[in-house]
Amino acid sequence: MRYESLDIFLKDGIDRFGKGPVALIFAEDEVEVASTLRHHLSQGFAAVVLFGPDEINVPRGIMTKVVRVRYNTRAPAMLSNAINAVIAHAPNLWFYYCYNAEYLFFPFCETRSISDLLAFHTEERRSAMLTYVVDLYAGNLWDSPSAVALEDAHLDRSGYYALGRAGIKGPKERQLDFFGGLRWRFEEHVEPSRRRIDRISIFKAAKGLELSETHLFNDEEYNTFACPWHNNLTAVIGSFRTAKALKANAGSTFDIDTFMWHNSTEFKWHSQQLLSLGLMEPGQWF
Repeated sequence: MRYESLDIFLKDGIDRFGKGPVALIFAEDEVEVASTLRHHLSQGFAAVVLFGPDEINVPRGIMTKVVRVRYNTRAPAMLSNAINAVIAHAPNLWFYYCYNAEYLFFPFCETRSISDLLAFHTEERRSAMLTYVVDLYAGNLWDSPSAVALEDAHLDRSGYYALGRAGIKGPKERQLDFFGGLRWRFEEHVEPSRRRIDRISIFKAAKGLELSETHLFNDEEYNTFACPWHNNLTAVIGSFRTAKALKANAGSTFDIDTFMWHNSTEFKWHSQQLLSLGLMEPGQWF
């Protein structure tokens, strides 16, 4: 199904999703769009929606399974504008969002669906879930100069840390700013405002809720990593986006011959590896 604009999609298409959850994928370029769609289609979303311009090429076999919305993903504030418009038109619906060449993993996702995850999370009285954006990168940049290689994907197994999130009266309760990965190791090439790796990518729409370009919501409870009583589920987005940008940017590409270092490890494309590395939290979910 195809919609020629965001406005038409909001008017004629968004009511088709039932109770959700719905994946919103923003294609900034053509890199691994098909694999991104395949990955999220396999996780049990009620719908997978692709936002992007006409030049984004999608194989016909996949396109018949997703909703496509013509959208300028290079426009300023394109992400928050789209998501906030969707929130306003679909309160109480669960959403997930990411960019192309990004892949969602949650505890035991190989045997449980995103609907299972959110049913449990809802029972825990949570309306949002923290996701860590874990950088993926090609092990050999000579063979993969774009830094994107699914069969040669690596990640950092350590080097992650968190700082208290500053508020007007001191650190905010149950909120942290998380750092690590390529944005930490190559921070001289990354603007300070873009160095965080936390993102509230899974959330339940509500009246008056709004997302900012910093990936935070105007409802502070949505930005917390856990409830006051115990640890909650968290998830991971394996992302080639930072590696891709560092190699595409003329200001950084010639300074980087490899992303590999002594803490690099091959990515197994399995949730157990991320759990073992402590990159996501199963909470009370067994």
